[in-house]
Amino acid sequence: ADNLSDALKKLKITTTDSTADSLEGCLDCLLQALAQNNMETSEKIQKSGVLQVFGSLLTPQSSCTAKVANIIAEVARNEFMRNPCVDAGLIPPLVQLLNCKDQEVLLQTGRALGNICYDSHEGRNAVDHAGGAHIVVDHLRSLCSKTDPASEKLLTVFCGMLMNYSNENDTLQSQLINMGVIPTLVKLLGIHCQNAALTEMCLVAFGNLAELESSKEQFAYTNIAEELVKLFKKQTEHDKKEMIFEVLAPLAENDVIKLQLVEAGLVECLLEVVQKTVDSDKEEDIAELKTASDLMVLLLLGDESMQKLFEGGKGSVFQRVLLWIPSNSHQLQLAGALAIANFARNDGNCIHMVDNGIVQKLMDLLDRHVEDGNVTVQHAALSALRNLAIPVVNKAKMLSAGVAEAVLKFLRSEMPPVQFKLLGTLRMLIDAQAEAAEQLGKNVKLVERLVEWCEAKDHAGVMGESNRLLSALIRHSKSKDVIRTIVQSGGIKHLVTMATSEHVIMQNEALVALALIAALELVTAEKDLENAQLVQILHRLLSDDRSAPEIKYNSMVLICALIGSESLQKEVQSMAFLEVVSKLRSHENKTVAQQALLTEQRLAVES
Repeated sequence: ADNLSDALKKLKITTTDSTADSLEGCLDCLLQALAQNNMETSEKIQKSGVLQVFGSLLTPQSSCTAKVANIIAEVARNEFMRNPCVDAGLIPPLVQLLNCKDQEVLLQTGRALGNICYDSHEGRNAVDHAGGAHIVVDHLRSLCSKTDPASEKLLTVFCGMLMNYSNENDTLQSQLINMGVIPTLVKLLGIHCQNAALTEMCLVAFGNLAELESSKEQFAYTNIAEELVKLFKKQTEHDKKEMIFEVLAPLAENDVIKLQLVEAGLVECLLEVVQKTVDSDKEEDIAELKTASDLMVLLLLGDESMQKLFEGGKGSVFQRVLLWIPSNSHQLQLAGALAIANFARNDGNCIHMVDNGIVQKLMDLLDRHVEDGNVTVQHAALSALRNLAIPVVNKAKMLSAGVAEAVLKFLRSEMPPVQFKLLGTLRMLIDAQAEAAEQLGKNVKLVERLVEWCEAKDHAGVMGESNRLLSALIRHSKSKDVIRTIVQSGGIKHLVTMATSEHVIMQNEALVALALIAALELVTAEKDLENAQLVQILHRLLSDDRSAPEIKYNSMVLICALIGSESLQKEVQSMAFLEVVSKLRSHENKTVAQQALLTEQRLAVES
């Protein structure tokens, strides 16, 4: 401790009039003390005011420069020392040293700057201000191909410095991307794949940058997919695989890179990981299984990559994924169902899968999760069934396979994501299927649940889908029994509210359903239509210039149907509809103009 105090005192007076030897001795003493107790020594250095002295010692000519930079690197390992280093004005002279040729000086300077930037806003700003990142990126470019140990060590330090400099800072990350650091880092990874420390630094740097959209476009022009897959194949340690996964996940969000990863053989690697970890109960294996299967699902989100793996339903990857669904692992069941939902993104694939028995597998899976089931698995299986039900030819096949009954078992669910998918699946199934729509529309339990969900104000998606299914049951069944069930369950007011939706498609669906109600069961629904103020709403829709032509057309059709009720007719007469309708006779849309003429005639007769 006495030696340290002496050294600090000497250093304060040394800068002006001391020999290089005595200076070296003081610096060695500081380094020794830092090696023994970094924190305590750093505190003493701060209190002594020596930091300010260091700035003048950081000159390319001095033989002590590397030692001074080393001391700064050591003290900056402590969080409380980073701002004092900035305040002492050490950043500009350190950045200047990046221009020197001496490898040891460059190494220690890179360390010092990297440590000062670590989790320090002030440190990063100062380095940015002094233009440090630019010089470091240039060094990476010029050293990139050198494989001697000293150069690799320097490359590792510089990668680390850039990583600390840009970590969690979008502006600085964008700056590095604009400097073109990505192709350089990818090249580094390829050339130095045998160097574990450098590889690791590259991966962390990629992880840092890959979150930004602009970076993905640059990555897509490199051979990153190939390099990462090559690296992944060599890994045996869980931590290393995890690091590569952390880079792959954000990159795989880009469709171009998705396809590159598929072509580079990533899928085979992932399937292998799944096979090795599926029966293990080790925590790290479970984590690896999850990451690998999630990544697989992500790769299937790209249309090209998905089609490549489907291979007309003959693809080995598609076949392997089918085996995940009956698996005992919830994670694989989930991934399998999500993968099927992704494969089911075009009609050809859907038709092929339904013809080859996928529906039964998904229903069996749902069956395993009816009682206190896994919500994510329920949601995924329902998503897959919903997508499969989109092609017209699949609807009847899926209905006769019992999909509607399987889905209805989840009516009790209190989980909005499950409710949302359940509603969507039923709506797809009954599209243009009159018999099924009638059967479901007479199911009082279902209709009552729909009416309840039409009021789920906290969950707009569930509310919207419930309204749409309610309307679909009427539109596709055109059944008096269905209308009576919906009236008895209190569904009319929701259909009237739906006619005021901000989405034209929903408004239209509501108006068509209400027109059918008025045509088929006006007496039964009369009171509810009155209470829901349907006539006022129609007046508003017809008067509003922003209403779409089909909304105006269907509103007039509905008005003509409502006149059949005495009380509703009175309301229509009291609201000067004739005036609004006669204006629409000159509407630019021919169908609207024609309907306006017919409606005007009906209203004139009734008045």
